[in-house]
Amino acid sequence: MSVQTQQQVGNRAFAEVYAEVQQFYARQMYLLDTGDAEQWAATFTEDGSFAPPSAPAPIRGRETLAAGAKRAAQELAEAGQRHRHLLLAIDVEPQQDDSLVVRSYAQIVATPRGGESRIHLMCETHDVLVRDGDRLLVKDRRVTRDDQD
Repeated sequence: MSVQTQQQVGNRAFAEVYAEVQQFYARQMYLLDTGDAEQWAATFTEDGSFAPPSAPAPIRGRETLAAGAKRAAQELAEAGQRHRHLLLAIDVEPQQDDSLVVRSYAQIVATPRGGESRIHLMCETHDVLVRDGDRLLVKDRRVTRDDQD
């Protein structure tokens, strides 16, 4: 999409949509990192899918997403670790069907209790965001790790 056509997304300015996407991700990552699995899963469509590099197949549906996020939070707590997910270099491409294709880099910082923080993973994230009334939801998320093919 050219810079000229990015000035408007439907009846909204591209800058407004871009800011909305950034706020969406800030909140979504905060929910994940604080262990609020139910609210994090609610940021996906009811049938939303998430294909992380750690799963053999995409995880589908809010209930399954919430269960996986709860399990991951419990494992981190038991290991005495905290993870922070940072989405960087967010590239938003509005689509004709009003969805948004978003690419970003995901940096996961791990901090052991009483230890020093370190970069745990660098990934690339590919999302399709859709609008549900006045909010954005993830319809499809695919994540690839930089250290894997």
